Amino acid sequence: MENIVLLVHLIIALVIIGLIMLQQGKGAEMGASFGAGASQTLFGATGSGNFFAKLTAFCAAAFFATSLTLAVIAKKQSSVGSDVLVPALEEVPALEEEAAIPELDATVEVSEDSLPELSEPVVEE
Repeated sequence: MENIVLLVHLIIALVIIGLIMLQQGKGAEMGASFGAGASQTLFGATGSGNFFAKLTAFCAAAFFATSLTLAVIAKKQSSVGSDVLVPALEEVPALEEEAAIPELDATVEVSEDSLPELSEPVVEE
């Protein structure tokens, strides 16, 4: 189910990008006032602005719906995953005290006789 919604979401995103690229800017209407291009349009003299604007609005609403659906699916999966992990952590056996803290058998005694003599540091110029 999640993969289908994700695929539809990606297709709608690509369609929105295509629709926005096909729409004309505000400055494109200036050429029509001098008689350019009104008779050669596919959607008639009124242009394709209204059609593309409505189609873009529909795709934006569908994109919002698929985004919301994917968020709800992700929330359900994350809440299910956290419920599964909690009992698994409780089933871990406790470590024995002997294995957790090893005892030290050897002791080291330090006396002044065992320390090496320090010479003066060498300073290179």
